[in-house]
This record gives sequence, structure tokens and C-alpha cells, in this order.
Amino acid sequence: MRFQNNWSMQRPNLKTWPESAARLIAVAAGREQADSVIQGGRVVNVHTREVLDWQVAMADGRFAYVGPDASHCIGSDTQVIDAGGQYLIPGLCDGHMHIESGMLTPAEFARAVIPHGTTTMFTDPHEVANVLGLEGVRLMHDEALIQPVNIYTQMPSCAPSAPGLETTGFEITPEDVAEAMTWPGIIGLGEMMNFPGVINGDPKMLAEMAATQNAGKTIGGHYASPDLGPNFHAYAAGGPADDHEGTCEADAIARARQGMRSMMRLGSAWFDVEKQITAVTQKGLDPRNFIICTDDCHSGTLVEEGHVNRALRYAISYGCDPLVALQMATINTATHFGLERELGSITPGRRADVIFTDDLSTLPINRVFARGVSVAEAGKITVDCPHLKWPAHAKATMHLGKTIMPDDFIVKAPDGANSVTAKVIGIVENQAPTKALTRDLSVSDGIVQTDEAQDVAQVALVERHKGTGGVVNGFVNGFGYTGQMAMASTVAHDSHHMIVVGTSRDDMALAANRLAEVGGGMCVYQGGRELALVELPVAGLMSDEPATEVAEKAKGIIDAMETCGCTLNNASIQHSFLALVVIPELRISDLGLVDVTKFELTDLLKDN
Repeated sequence: MRFQNNWSMQRPNLKTWPESAARLIAVAAGREQADSVIQGGRVVNVHTREVLDWQVAMADGRFAYVGPDASHCIGSDTQVIDAGGQYLIPGLCDGHMHIESGMLTPAEFARAVIPHGTTTMFTDPHEVANVLGLEGVRLMHDEALIQPVNIYTQMPSCAPSAPGLETTGFEITPEDVAEAMTWPGIIGLGEMMNFPGVINGDPKMLAEMAATQNAGKTIGGHYASPDLGPNFHAYAAGGPADDHEGTCEADAIARARQGMRSMMRLGSAWFDVEKQITAVTQKGLDPRNFIICTDDCHSGTLVEEGHVNRALRYAISYGCDPLVALQMATINTATHFGLERELGSITPGRRADVIFTDDLSTLPINRVFARGVSVAEAGKITVDCPHLKWPAHAKATMHLGKTIMPDDFIVKAPDGANSVTAKVIGIVENQAPTKALTRDLSVSDGIVQTDEAQDVAQVALVERHKGTGGVVNGFVNGFGYTGQMAMASTVAHDSHHMIVVGTSRDDMALAANRLAEVGGGMCVYQGGRELALVELPVAGLMSDEPATEVAEKAKGIIDAMETCGCTLNNASIQHSFLALVVIPELRISDLGLVDVTKFELTDLLKDN
């Protein structure tokens, strides 16, 4: 092992089911008293889709007795809890997500989502992997293991996500994957984004998947293509067991028919549940093959709207039976990862993760228990979420190699040209894919100009890992910016260089240098003045401040973007995905403009 077990001295003490079996049996039989008993509740059984007027006894952080009458489990020291007629539902599970997308460390992310009823997360820290490599993954893993809820880590599979099309701070190797499979909190392999590599039998991708399967763990999928022909079938044959990149009913059905779990996501900027839930509600497919996930949730969404509970409300609002929807965020998820006997239901032996709610459609989260402990009540967390001490170098990841100047953002036109036809990244609101557009742009003094009338701003990628001083320029449509402005972010999936979008080269330089000064984050400038700033010193991706404080600053970013003319939903997330070179159609990387439909670099300007 390269890394010490930083989590071992602080890990919450939860006995395994075999370790607790003798006591669980004794409590269920009435020979010993339970730690706590919940009476007066209506138990939602996600195995049978029934609502039962039952009682629940808990011991050693697990369910001991779940049945009509738990009075025989009560002793002098037993805490008796009156549910007051509320429904008791299992703690919610997020089947696929990235903690870093909340701009929070694992401890602060847990603090934010526990009051919303999330007690289990399956996280893929590939954002940190791109910046800090295997060490960053281990730090995320270690902090996850000391939380009062269940955070399982998927070992990132693709850093870089598309070899040859981008450069990352570190690369993940098959040897890294094999090592990680021995760590206690690793549940499987993170989303296999290099789907062309899988389809073409790339030895590195096959080796990573083999190491995962040989360890008896789950391979996460990421097939970001509308092609459901032989390529899709070849990808499924490689081993990915789920996929969250579907955007329509046909995608959901195709994945389920191939024996994959269709993960329907509702994050801050991705609204894919509505178009896919019809596979169950209208086509009548077996709901056991469908899972709810969030993928990417902004801190503001977590604070103001919720987490998995929010996604469930959406699924229910679009016609899904509440009990079926609950299965998709509890037992289905647990079964998928081989944890059906450990969590995901209110049944004997499982971790005592339970939520009190008085409505199965709107899902107010009134009280949350995790491992038999009350962790939140009335929207307020009631336990501590411990922080890991991150090393100093994890907070010193801005390596630009130089001071950025306005001239770094010049796009030169061919000699003598009065106008050019440029390839332009087109934003699609509420979806991950972009459009490959072309726009005719004017030329002044040999420099290609942005065009407010056509909603064309400039986009630039500033290299920040190796100190090369490199800047790659392009154009983007869809933000609606007006006047002189710039926005910069070191949250730039997946390579996490710096993405700067603007209409003013002076403001773009100011924004880039400001983020270098503060160690990473997001900022907006207008006419030479800073409108908003979020500092994200941990890997340039996360803050260890509370979610409420980060959300307030993040709202300042959104407000500043609106001041500059942008009205897109969660526009900061759309900004951060401009460099995601594994989702079609057009992206930008440190190597140039990327045609993701062909997985190749392409010229910015077309020949006229």
C-alpha cells in the first residue's frame, strides 16, 4: 500500500451483520433489549411495495426486529420513539454522483445532504483524480469513510477521460485501479467514459475493467452517444453494469434490455428523469432495472432544493408510483452494488438507515436516522461530520507558468480576411451534450471578434497543471452575455484546467489571474471590476467551508452571470462542462478544439 489508513482511527464503529448477529437475534426474540424502538409508524417495505403498520427495533446500528409489535424488544434502557403515524422509508441512496460537483469536501457534502435523507452515496472522485491522481482519490476515500453515513467510492477509470485529446495533472493506470480495489471503501470502477476505447478493445480499458471484475466489484458505465447500434452492444459486452448518460426513453429501454441498470439522473443542470421514466410508467418495463441518481449537484441546489429526495419528487411528479420511485433510490441501488443484504431496506440485519416522512409524494424529510442514530431533524443536522486534514500541496494546484495577458486570448484571422467562419460550441440548456455550430464572425485588425448579436462569446482553456503557459481559444454560443465581461472557473470537467468565457480579453485576463491568486475557484468580472468570487482551494475544486456559505458565494456567481446577460439554468455548471471531451458534440481542451462525434481534434476556423 502506498498510503496510510488515515481513516482507521476515526472510522465510526459499526459492527458487521455477522458480528452483531447474536445480539440481533436476541433482541428480535425478546431476550435482550433494543437500543431503540420506533412505534406508531407506517413501514414502507421496498421488497414488496407494501405499507405496513409495523414497529422497528434497532441494535448495534442495525435493524433487529421489523414486525407488528416490538414491545418485547423494549427494556429499561431502550429509547422508545413515537413516529406519530408518519411513514418510515429507507435512507435514500444516490447511485452515481460526484462530490466535487457540489464544490464541497466529503464532510461538508455529507453535512449538506443528510438533512435531505441521503444516507448512502456511491461517489466517483474522478475530478480530484485528474488534479491529484491516486493520492487525491485516497484522500476522498479516507474522508468518506469517517462520515456518519455510508459513502462508497468508485475508483476513477479515465484520467484522462479521452487519451490523446486532453492532458491531465495525473493519469490513472490499470495498476492504480488494481491497488484501489484492495481499499476498504472501494465499491467498484467509476464511469467508463472512454467508450470508444472499450468498443475498440483498448488494452488499458480492458485491464481496468478486468481488475474490477476480478475483485468482484461493479463497473460504472458512461455511454454518451445516441448510437444504439453495434457500438452500443460492443460497449455493453465490455462489462459496464449501468449507465447514466441516457436522455430519452429509448436510451433507458436499450440499457435495461442489455442487462445494464438505467440510471436516470436529475442534477442541477441535467433533467433526464422526465424523458426516461416513461420506460416504466408507460412502457411497463420492470422497475427493478432502474435507478435514480443525481450525477452533479451544485451546492445551491443542495441547500435550497434537496438531493435524492428532489430527484424522487420529480420522478413521482411525472407519473411514477411513489413506492416504485422509492425502490429506485433504495433497494434497486443497493442490489446493483451487491449490498442488498447490507442496506437499502427496513429489514432485519440491514444498517438502520430510516427516514420519517408524512407524505410519500412530496417527501418532506422530517427526521433521519443513520446506523440507528438520529442524524437530522426538521431539516437540521444533529451529528458531526469529521474533516480529514488535507496536505498543503493539495491546496496549491494552480500552476499557470506565467501571468495571463489579454493578448493570450487573441484569435488571429487568415491574412487579408474580413470575416471568418468559425466552429462554435453550442450550449443545450439542461443537458450535457453540446451542439457543433458554425457562425460567420467579423475580423478587425486581423483579430476574430465575438458577436453579441449572434450570442457568440469567446471561450479559452488555460493550462493549470504543468505550468506550460498554454492557452487554447475558441467560441461558444448560448450564454447570452452582453457588454464587456468574463467568467473563469477551475472546475472544468474532466481535466480541470481553467475555462474562461468572455466578451472582453481584458476581463478574461483579470479573471484568470484572480483564480491563480486564490488557489482556484470561480469568478466573474465586468468592465474591469470583480462581481463575484468563490474560492475553491482544495485541488481548485472544493471548499472546506459549510455548504450554506459556499452556496451563498455560488449564488453570487449565478447572479453575476445574470447581470452580464446570462439566463441559462445553472449556467455555471454548463460553463464547467465546456471541456468535457467525452460528451458530444464539440468541446475544448488544452490540445485544441475537439470533435467528440469523431473523437479527434478539429480546426477552429473553416476554410472559406
